[in-house]
Amino acid sequence: MSDAVVPRKAEAGAPRTGFQQPGWLRRAAASDLFYSFRRSKLTMLAAFVTLLFFLAAIFASVLAVQNPFDPAQLQLMNSRIPPLWTADGQSPYLLGTDEQGRDVLSAILYGLRISLAVGVLGVLLSGTIGIVLGLVAGYVGGAIDSLIMRIADVQLTFPAILIALLVNGVVKSVFGNRLDAMSMLGVLVIAIGLSFWVQYARTVRGSVLVEKNKDYVAAAQLIGLPAPVIMLRHVLPNAIGPVLVIATINLALAIITEATLSFLGVGLPDTMPSLGTLIRIGNNYLFSGEWWIVAFPGFALAALILSINLLGDWLREALNPKLR
Repeated sequence: MSDAVVPRKAEAGAPRTGFQQPGWLRRAAASDLFYSFRRSKLTMLAAFVTLLFFLAAIFASVLAVQNPFDPAQLQLMNSRIPPLWTADGQSPYLLGTDEQGRDVLSAILYGLRISLAVGVLGVLLSGTIGIVLGLVAGYVGGAIDSLIMRIADVQLTFPAILIALLVNGVVKSVFGNRLDAMSMLGVLVIAIGLSFWVQYARTVRGSVLVEKNKDYVAAAQLIGLPAPVIMLRHVLPNAIGPVLVIATINLALAIITEATLSFLGVGLPDTMPSLGTLIRIGNNYLFSGEWWIVAFPGFALAALILSINLLGDWLREALNPKLR
Protein backbone atom coordinates (compact mmCIF):
# COMPACT_ATOMS: atom_id res chain seq x y z
CA MET A 1 0.00 0.00 0.00
CA SER A 2 1.15 3.47 -0.85
CA ASP A 3 1.41 5.99 1.91
CA ALA A 4 -1.30 8.68 1.92
CA VAL A 5 -0.07 12.21 1.30
CA VAL A 6 -1.01 14.38 4.23
CA PRO A 7 -0.90 18.13 3.55
CA ARG A 8 1.41 19.94 5.94
CA LYS A 9 0.22 22.95 7.87
CA ALA A 10 2.03 26.21 7.42
CA GLU A 11 4.59 26.74 10.10
CA ALA A 12 3.88 29.43 12.58
CA GLY A 13 7.12 31.19 11.86
CA ALA A 14 6.76 31.14 8.07
CA PRO A 15 6.66 34.62 6.52
CA ARG A 16 3.34 35.76 5.14
CA THR A 17 3.02 37.20 1.72
CA GLY A 18 1.37 40.52 0.97
CA PHE A 19 1.44 43.89 2.69
CA GLN A 20 1.63 43.76 6.47
CA GLN A 21 0.67 46.79 8.53
CA PRO A 22 3.16 47.87 11.19
CA GLY A 23 2.36 46.73 14.69
CA TRP A 24 1.88 50.25 16.05
CA LEU A 25 -0.58 51.00 13.24
CA ARG A 26 -2.65 47.89 14.01
CA ARG A 27 -2.69 48.73 17.71
CA ALA A 28 -3.77 52.32 16.95
CA ALA A 29 -6.57 51.13 14.65
CA ALA A 30 -7.81 48.73 17.35
CA SER A 31 -7.61 51.25 20.20
CA ASP A 32 -10.61 52.71 22.00
CA LEU A 33 -9.49 56.21 20.99
CA PHE A 34 -9.69 55.44 17.27
CA TYR A 35 -13.00 53.61 17.77
CA SER A 36 -14.42 56.67 19.50
CA PHE A 37 -13.10 58.86 16.69
CA ARG A 38 -14.78 56.75 13.99
CA ARG A 39 -18.10 56.78 15.81
CA SER A 40 -18.36 60.58 15.85
CA LYS A 41 -19.01 62.06 12.41
CA LEU A 42 -18.82 65.57 13.87
CA THR A 43 -15.34 64.87 15.23
CA MET A 44 -14.22 63.46 11.89
CA LEU A 45 -15.52 66.60 10.17
CA ALA A 46 -13.73 68.81 12.70
CA ALA A 47 -10.49 66.88 12.18
CA PHE A 48 -10.84 67.22 8.42
CA VAL A 49 -11.44 70.98 8.65
CA THR A 50 -8.49 71.43 11.04
CA LEU A 51 -6.21 69.40 8.77
CA LEU A 52 -7.43 71.42 5.78
CA PHE A 53 -6.51 74.68 7.53
CA PHE A 54 -3.04 73.39 8.44
CA LEU A 55 -2.41 72.17 4.89
CA ALA A 56 -3.64 75.48 3.47
CA ALA A 57 -1.23 77.32 5.76
CA ILE A 58 1.71 75.06 4.88
CA PHE A 59 1.14 75.31 1.13
CA ALA A 60 0.04 78.95 1.13
CA SER A 61 2.81 79.95 -1.28
CA VAL A 62 1.52 77.37 -3.78
CA LEU A 63 -2.22 78.00 -3.41
CA ALA A 64 -2.18 81.80 -3.23
CA VAL A 65 -2.42 83.83 -6.44
CA GLN A 66 -0.05 86.45 -4.98
CA ASN A 67 2.24 87.03 -2.05
CA PRO A 68 0.45 89.65 0.08
CA PHE A 69 3.76 90.43 1.85
CA ASP A 70 5.48 91.46 -1.38
CA PRO A 71 4.70 95.11 -2.26
CA ALA A 72 5.93 94.53 -5.83
CA GLN A 73 2.93 92.22 -6.46
CA LEU A 74 0.35 94.70 -5.16
CA GLN A 75 -1.41 97.34 -7.21
CA LEU A 76 -3.63 100.02 -5.73
CA MET A 77 -5.67 100.01 -8.95
CA ASN A 78 -6.93 96.57 -7.88
CA SER A 79 -8.08 97.68 -4.42
CA ARG A 80 -11.56 96.94 -3.07
CA ILE A 81 -12.58 94.59 -5.86
CA PRO A 82 -15.69 92.59 -4.83
CA PRO A 83 -15.72 88.75 -4.81
CA LEU A 84 -15.63 86.98 -8.14
CA TRP A 85 -19.28 85.86 -8.15
CA THR A 86 -20.62 89.42 -7.81
CA ALA A 87 -21.34 91.73 -10.72
CA ASP A 88 -18.12 93.74 -10.31
CA GLY A 89 -15.89 90.78 -9.47
CA GLN A 90 -12.68 90.15 -11.39
CA SER A 91 -10.53 87.09 -11.97
CA PRO A 92 -8.42 85.75 -10.27
CA TYR A 93 -9.63 87.45 -7.06
CA LEU A 94 -12.06 84.79 -5.82
CA LEU A 95 -12.84 86.55 -2.52
CA GLY A 96 -12.08 90.08 -3.70
CA THR A 97 -9.29 92.43 -2.63
CA ASP A 98 -8.65 94.78 0.28
CA GLU A 99 -7.72 98.46 0.35
CA GLN A 100 -4.09 97.74 -0.61
CA GLY A 101 -4.97 95.54 -3.58
CA ARG A 102 -4.18 92.31 -1.74
CA ASP A 103 -6.15 89.24 -2.74
CA VAL A 104 -8.29 88.39 0.29
CA LEU A 105 -7.93 84.62 -0.20
CA SER A 106 -4.14 84.92 -0.45
CA ALA A 107 -4.07 87.12 2.65
CA ILE A 108 -6.16 84.55 4.53
CA LEU A 109 -3.81 81.72 3.53
CA TYR A 110 -0.73 83.62 4.64
CA GLY A 111 -2.56 84.91 7.72
CA LEU A 112 -3.45 81.34 8.65
CA ARG A 113 0.24 80.46 8.51
CA ILE A 114 1.08 83.22 11.00
CA SER A 115 -1.88 82.59 13.32
CA LEU A 116 -1.22 78.85 13.47
CA ALA A 117 2.52 79.39 13.94
CA VAL A 118 1.94 81.75 16.86
CA GLY A 119 -0.68 79.41 18.35
CA VAL A 120 1.39 76.23 18.06
CA LEU A 121 4.61 77.84 19.30
CA GLY A 122 2.74 79.53 22.16
CA VAL A 123 1.19 76.21 23.22
CA LEU A 124 4.58 74.47 23.06
CA LEU A 125 6.16 77.18 25.20
CA SER A 126 3.36 77.32 27.77
CA GLY A 127 3.17 73.51 27.87
CA THR A 128 6.91 73.19 28.45
CA ILE A 129 6.90 75.78 31.25
CA GLY A 130 3.79 74.35 32.89
CA ILE A 131 4.86 70.69 32.66
CA VAL A 132 8.32 71.38 34.11
CA LEU A 133 6.96 73.50 36.96
CA GLY A 134 4.16 71.01 37.66
CA LEU A 135 6.59 68.08 37.79
CA VAL A 136 8.92 69.95 40.14
CA ALA A 137 6.10 71.18 42.39
CA GLY A 138 4.45 67.79 42.70
CA TYR A 139 7.57 65.65 43.02
CA VAL A 140 9.71 67.88 45.23
CA GLY A 141 6.92 69.42 47.31
CA GLY A 142 7.59 71.58 50.30
CA ALA A 143 8.46 75.25 49.94
CA ILE A 144 9.07 74.95 46.19
CA ASP A 145 5.59 73.52 45.68
CA SER A 146 4.04 76.32 47.74
CA LEU A 147 5.97 79.02 45.87
CA ILE A 148 5.03 77.73 42.39
CA MET A 149 1.38 77.26 43.29
CA ARG A 150 1.11 80.72 44.90
CA ILE A 151 2.52 82.28 41.73
CA ALA A 152 -0.01 80.28 39.73
CA ASP A 153 -2.85 81.43 42.01
CA VAL A 154 -1.83 85.06 41.57
CA GLN A 155 -1.71 84.72 37.79
CA LEU A 156 -5.14 83.09 37.74
CA THR A 157 -6.62 86.31 39.12
CA PHE A 158 -5.76 88.07 35.84
CA PRO A 159 -7.25 87.20 32.44
CA ALA A 160 -4.79 85.71 29.96
CA ILE A 161 -5.28 88.61 27.56
CA LEU A 162 -4.12 91.08 30.24
CA ILE A 163 -0.99 89.04 30.91
CA ALA A 164 -0.26 88.97 27.18
CA LEU A 165 -0.86 92.73 26.92
CA LEU A 166 1.45 93.34 29.89
CA VAL A 167 4.29 91.25 28.44
CA ASN A 168 3.83 92.78 25.02
CA GLY A 169 3.77 96.31 26.44
CA VAL A 170 6.88 95.80 28.57
CA VAL A 171 8.87 94.44 25.62
CA LYS A 172 7.78 97.29 23.34
CA SER A 173 8.61 99.89 25.98
CA VAL A 174 12.11 98.44 26.36
CA PHE A 175 12.95 97.96 22.68
CA GLY A 176 10.71 100.63 21.15
CA ASN A 177 10.60 100.64 17.34
CA ARG A 178 13.68 98.45 16.98
CA LEU A 179 11.60 95.29 16.70
CA ASP A 180 11.00 93.91 13.21
CA ALA A 181 8.10 91.68 12.17
CA MET A 182 9.81 88.39 13.13
CA SER A 183 10.80 89.82 16.51
CA MET A 184 7.18 90.84 17.12
CA LEU A 185 6.12 87.29 16.29
CA GLY A 186 8.54 86.03 18.94
CA VAL A 187 7.18 88.55 21.45
CA LEU A 188 3.64 87.30 20.82
CA VAL A 189 4.75 83.69 21.33
CA ILE A 190 6.41 84.57 24.64
CA ALA A 191 3.40 86.61 25.77
CA ILE A 192 0.99 83.77 24.99
CA GLY A 193 3.31 81.16 26.49
CA LEU A 194 3.50 83.07 29.78
CA SER A 195 -0.30 83.44 29.82
CA PHE A 196 -1.36 79.76 29.69
CA TRP A 197 1.24 77.75 31.67
CA VAL A 198 -0.83 77.66 34.87
CA GLN A 199 -3.33 75.06 33.65
CA TYR A 200 -0.55 72.66 32.68
CA ALA A 201 1.27 73.14 35.98
CA ARG A 202 -1.78 72.54 38.16
CA THR A 203 -2.89 69.50 36.16
CA VAL A 204 0.54 67.88 36.07
CA ARG A 205 1.12 68.60 39.76
CA GLY A 206 -2.11 66.84 40.69
CA SER A 207 -1.17 63.78 38.63
CA VAL A 208 2.34 63.70 40.11
CA LEU A 209 0.99 63.81 43.66
CA VAL A 210 -0.98 60.66 42.89
CA GLU A 211 1.70 58.83 40.92
CA LYS A 212 4.75 59.49 43.12
CA ASN A 213 3.34 57.34 45.95
CA LYS A 214 2.97 54.25 43.76
CA ASP A 215 5.24 51.23 43.81
CA TYR A 216 6.92 51.78 40.45
CA VAL A 217 8.22 55.17 41.59
CA ALA A 218 9.57 53.64 44.80
CA ALA A 219 11.24 50.89 42.76
CA ALA A 220 12.84 53.46 40.45
CA GLN A 221 14.14 55.33 43.50
CA LEU A 222 15.57 52.12 45.00
CA ILE A 223 17.63 51.32 41.91
CA GLY A 224 19.13 54.79 42.04
CA LEU A 225 17.49 56.58 39.12
CA PRO A 226 17.84 60.37 39.38
CA ALA A 227 14.74 62.45 40.04
CA PRO A 228 14.61 64.08 36.56
CA VAL A 229 14.64 60.64 34.91
CA ILE A 230 11.87 59.37 37.18
CA MET A 231 9.75 62.45 36.54
CA LEU A 232 10.16 62.47 32.75
CA ARG A 233 10.33 58.77 31.97
CA HIS A 234 7.96 57.26 34.50
CA VAL A 235 5.65 59.89 36.03
CA LEU A 236 4.99 62.22 33.08
CA PRO A 237 3.60 59.53 30.69
CA ASN A 238 0.80 58.84 33.20
CA ALA A 239 -0.22 62.53 33.11
CA ILE A 240 0.03 63.04 29.35
CA GLY A 241 -3.69 62.46 28.67
CA PRO A 242 -4.98 65.59 30.44
CA VAL A 243 -2.04 67.56 29.05
CA LEU A 244 -3.08 66.70 25.48
CA VAL A 245 -6.63 67.87 26.17
CA ILE A 246 -5.40 71.15 27.65
CA ALA A 247 -3.00 71.67 24.74
CA THR A 248 -5.76 71.18 22.17
CA ILE A 249 -8.12 73.62 23.87
CA ASN A 250 -5.31 76.10 24.53
CA LEU A 251 -4.36 76.06 20.86
CA ALA A 252 -7.73 77.64 20.08
CA LEU A 253 -7.32 80.08 22.98
CA ALA A 254 -3.82 81.02 21.82
CA ILE A 255 -5.07 81.75 18.30
CA ILE A 256 -7.91 83.86 19.71
CA THR A 257 -5.47 85.73 21.98
CA GLU A 258 -3.18 86.51 19.06
CA ALA A 259 -6.15 87.64 16.96
CA THR A 260 -7.36 89.85 19.82
CA LEU A 261 -3.94 91.46 20.27
CA SER A 262 -3.65 92.04 16.53
CA PHE A 263 -7.19 93.44 16.38
CA LEU A 264 -6.29 95.88 19.16
CA GLY A 265 -3.25 96.99 17.16
CA VAL A 266 -0.58 95.61 19.52
CA GLY A 267 0.12 92.43 17.58
CA LEU A 268 1.82 91.91 14.25
CA PRO A 269 2.20 94.85 11.82
CA ASP A 270 0.07 95.34 8.71
CA THR A 271 2.96 94.20 6.52
CA MET A 272 2.77 90.73 8.11
CA PRO A 273 -0.96 90.32 8.74
CA SER A 274 -2.46 87.49 10.74
CA LEU A 275 -6.18 86.73 10.76
CA GLY A 276 -6.67 89.22 13.59
CA THR A 277 -4.86 91.95 11.66
CA LEU A 278 -6.98 91.25 8.56
CA ILE A 279 -10.15 91.52 10.63
CA ARG A 280 -8.97 94.81 12.13
CA ILE A 281 -8.19 96.23 8.68
CA GLY A 282 -11.48 95.03 7.22
CA ASN A 283 -13.48 96.40 10.13
CA ASN A 284 -12.61 99.93 8.99
CA TYR A 285 -14.42 99.32 5.69
CA LEU A 286 -17.39 97.30 6.96
CA PHE A 287 -19.90 100.17 6.89
CA SER A 288 -18.67 101.53 3.57
CA GLY A 289 -19.91 98.45 1.69
CA GLU A 290 -16.66 96.43 1.42
CA TRP A 291 -18.00 93.66 3.66
CA TRP A 292 -15.84 90.91 2.15
CA ILE A 293 -12.62 92.39 3.56
CA VAL A 294 -13.68 91.50 7.12
CA ALA A 295 -16.27 88.75 6.53
CA PHE A 296 -14.02 86.06 5.02
CA PRO A 297 -11.11 86.39 7.48
CA GLY A 298 -13.65 86.38 10.32
CA PHE A 299 -15.33 83.27 8.94
CA ALA A 300 -11.96 81.52 8.55
CA LEU A 301 -11.00 82.34 12.15
CA ALA A 302 -14.39 81.18 13.49
CA ALA A 303 -14.26 77.90 11.53
CA LEU A 304 -10.70 77.20 12.71
CA ILE A 305 -11.50 77.86 16.38
CA LEU A 306 -14.73 75.84 16.24
CA SER A 307 -13.06 72.80 14.68
CA ILE A 308 -10.19 72.83 17.20
CA ASN A 309 -12.62 73.18 20.11
CA LEU A 310 -14.67 70.25 18.84
CA LEU A 311 -11.52 68.15 18.69
CA GLY A 312 -10.65 69.20 22.24
CA ASP A 313 -14.11 68.26 23.53
CA TRP A 314 -13.91 64.85 21.85
CA LEU A 315 -10.42 64.22 23.18
CA ARG A 316 -11.53 65.08 26.71
CA GLU A 317 -14.43 62.62 26.53
CA ALA A 318 -12.38 59.89 24.84
CA LEU A 319 -9.55 60.02 27.40
CA ASN A 320 -11.87 60.20 30.42
CA PRO A 321 -13.40 56.78 31.21
CA LYS A 322 -16.10 58.39 33.37
CA LEU A 323 -17.49 60.27 30.33
CA ARG A 324 -17.69 57.29 27.96
